[in-house]
Amino acid sequence: MADSNEDGLTKGHDGLLRCAWAGHDPLYQAYHDEEWGRPVGDDRQLFEKLCLEGFQAGLSWLTILKKRKAFREVFHGFEIGRVAAMGEDDVERLVGDARIIRHRGKITAAISNARATEALIAREGSLAAFLWAFEPEADERPDRVTLNWMRDNPVTPASVRLSKALRKEGFRFVGPTTCYAFMQSMGFVNDHMPGCHVRSATEADRYRFERPR
Repeated sequence: MADSNEDGLTKGHDGLLRCAWAGHDPLYQAYHDEEWGRPVGDDRQLFEKLCLEGFQAGLSWLTILKKRKAFREVFHGFEIGRVAAMGEDDVERLVGDARIIRHRGKITAAISNARATEALIAREGSLAAFLWAFEPEADERPDRVTLNWMRDNPVTPASVRLSKALRKEGFRFVGPTTCYAFMQSMGFVNDHMPGCHVRSATEADRYRFERPR
């Protein structure tokens, strides 16, 4: 077994320190190392993550990660226009597909969110530009991320602002907690624990990233 410590880190069998939530599952560790916290500016990828974070509500992210391939298949690779064109027959088909989360409300939300995204892009130019406008200000973040801070802040002022803005645009399953998880994963913040072996690389990616405008 890997060893955990009070700093929110876990040492894997490979000897590398990771954020403790990454656990020991190779799929989860790869997601932690290669994706989580890396900034994303692509509309399709951002839309996919908003949808999957909505499906994750009340479940573990590892559950969604293991089903991500199937989600991508049934939702046409999360191509926004194709998801927006899905109808009631598609909903009924997906409700019966055991490879994904068969929650009717979340399935219909993904489709309606695609339509809201199309309208937003028509007005703003891109989903990315809209979302990245909610990147937290420096004074909203601690100088040092700690395990206690993470536990005490599943919701932040920036995620509340983003949630309200998305709901105003007609999005569903985008509460402040879901929005903060989205911001963490898409690199709007760097919440890798100090000592995590990818924290510095993630911060370097954020430094180089050109914010969509």
